[in-house]
Amino acid sequence: MRSIKLLFLLTMLSGFLKQVNAQTNPDSSAYEVQRSHVNELLNARQQKFGAYDTSLTKKTGLFGLFKSKGDMQKSIDILKDIVITDNNIFLETQKLLKIKDFEKDKFQQLATDYDKQVSAYIGTISKLQKENEKLRSQVDKTSGNGGLGNILLYIALLVIGVLGYLLYTAKAKQTVQSKPLQNDKV
Repeated sequence: MRSIKLLFLLTMLSGFLKQVNAQTNPDSSAYEVQRSHVNELLNARQQKFGAYDTSLTKKTGLFGLFKSKGDMQKSIDILKDIVITDNNIFLETQKLLKIKDFEKDKFQQLATDYDKQVSAYIGTISKLQKENEKLRSQVDKTSGNGGLGNILLYIALLVIGVLGYLLYTAKAKQTVQSKPLQNDKV
């Protein structure tokens, strides 16, 4: 009985793991897509920061000694673009964290649900084991009475057999006694 219970629990556990694995793939892929998007934004920011660093050293002013107004404007535009990219990185990172929190909450909910299911299965198994024990005890009691019932049955058959024999012999004596009377009349 314990091996059946163990087999049942192992089957439930493998089904649980298959379900969890099947359900994690879509969410994990969304997480991976979002993560790669954040990484792309970080790479773009790094390139823009390299362009900003280059623009700071670029001097197209008077004889190449000074920065022109255009050089400064290009640096400012690149810096604005970096700030916009940083804001996008923050927004996308927040989305990434929300996906991760959602996955965590989902897994906690799944774990809670499966724990409830397993507890219910264990309760059902315990109830069935108790019922099985009751039935086994009833069968043991019945089989114990069955031996006494068989003895009583054999005694009853013996009594019937003895009574049948006695009746047969009494009938035979009666027919034997009544035959000579009939012979005297003839």
